[in-house]
Amino acid sequence: MEIFSLAHLWAGIIAVAILVYVLLDGFDLGVGILFGMTRDGAKRGPMMAAIAPFWDGNETWLVVIGASLFAAFPAVYAVFLSAFYLPVLLLLVGLIFRGVAFEFRYRSERIRGVWDFGFAAGSTLAAFVQGAAVGAMMRGIPVEDGQFAGTSLEWLHPFPVLTGIGLVLGYALLGACWLVLKTEGAVADWARDMVFWMAIGVLAIVGPAIVAALTVDMSPGLTQAAARFGMLSSLGAAVGFYALLLLVACARLRLDGILYPLGALFFAATFVALAGMMWPYMIPYTLTIRDAAAPEASLRFMLFAGVVVLPVVAIYTIGVYWLFRGKVASTEEP
Repeated sequence: MEIFSLAHLWAGIIAVAILVYVLLDGFDLGVGILFGMTRDGAKRGPMMAAIAPFWDGNETWLVVIGASLFAAFPAVYAVFLSAFYLPVLLLLVGLIFRGVAFEFRYRSERIRGVWDFGFAAGSTLAAFVQGAAVGAMMRGIPVEDGQFAGTSLEWLHPFPVLTGIGLVLGYALLGACWLVLKTEGAVADWARDMVFWMAIGVLAIVGPAIVAALTVDMSPGLTQAAARFGMLSSLGAAVGFYALLLLVACARLRLDGILYPLGALFFAATFVALAGMMWPYMIPYTLTIRDAAAPEASLRFMLFAGVVVLPVVAIYTIGVYWLFRGKVASTEEP
């Protein structure tokens, strides 16, 4: 198998891993964001129970992404970390703090409010920096001689900030869909209302983001992204838009069983639209998949390792979701 096909195979594996991470860790980050929107113990207890068996396993896919990127595309790994050193640091702080808060809040009732704040703030921070990184990549990352040539605050432009806010709202939407699926009673009713409001929020942020991209934050990268908005991206955007509208309608009609699948469809379609604009670049718009790939021997070795590791991670994930299927108990916290 030639390096070109091996490189594209690994790019596809990484893309699938990113999508799986977004769909899985997205909902538990979203529940954490929603957690900060209520102080009602009758809601907070079931919200934590709805993600307790899943959240740490979901983050395994983030490890898969990082390890695969490091081994298969070291040039991309180096540029990405240089460009997003601060966002990656903030992401790790958010994920670590929410993980600690998740455990400590049950064992430290006296300062439970501190840990509750940490859980919500860590979830929001992690979601924001992920969205901002996507926006910054769409703007284009300056690269010279294979090295990052920008500043450490390259990601804090208006467009990336708006995409960061958009992902916070999007994850909250996905989290609300998950809560409707996993809880019942007052919690499910509240989450169903949040599906509506978060969907409205996602739609509302699209307009300012487009305006920013066309005015104050116009860049050669965004111009190129718009020029690359072809059939695949158009199809993804259209499916995502209609999935969002269907989410609002189905939430009002109390069709609870299809809310999370529709939320997943929205994210998958948006992912396809972004992939269509960035293809075939790994670092838009300077490093292509072929140019950034590791030597053939490394790609081939990674392929054998992936055949063993990836199915194990996938089987574990499927097993956990099957084992903990069904509704959670609606218990109120003390």
